[in-house]
Amino acid sequence: MNNPDTHAQEHQESNEVVVEVTGCPKEDARTVFDALCRSFASDRPADDVPEDASTTRPTVWTVTVDVSRTGPGGEPGRLSGPVTAEVQGGYRAVDRLRLGLAESFAVKVVGTASGDQEQEVRLRLENLGD
Repeated sequence: MNNPDTHAQEHQESNEVVVEVTGCPKEDARTVFDALCRSFASDRPADDVPEDASTTRPTVWTVTVDVSRTGPGGEPGRLSGPVTAEVQGGYRAVDRLRLGLAESFAVKVVGTASGDQEQEVRLRLENLGD
C-alpha cells in the first residue's frame, strides 16, 4: 500500500538553489554573495571572501542558499559592471531567489533551461537605477 506522506515527500521541491558567478571581478562576486547572505541562509560563512583561483583561467564562485528562510534583505549592492549568475534549483526556489536578488540589483532573466522538477536560469545583475 502507498503511504501518502512518502509520496508527498518524494515530490516536495527543494528549497536549495545553487548560484555560480564567473567572468567578473572578485569584488563583484563578493557583493552578490553578500546580498544573498543577507536574504537567505547560505553554505558560506559571512567572512568568506571570494579569491581568484587562477591567473590564467576564469574563476567560478559558487554558493548554495536555502530560500525557505528569508533574512532582512538589504541595501542595493554596487557592482563595477553587469554580473552574470547561473542559478539552478526548483522552480519556486529559483523564483524566490530572483525576487531576493531584486531587492539589491536590477535582475534580468537572459536564459533558461527547464527540466522536470528543476530549472537552470541565467540572470544578469546590474546596479539599481542604472
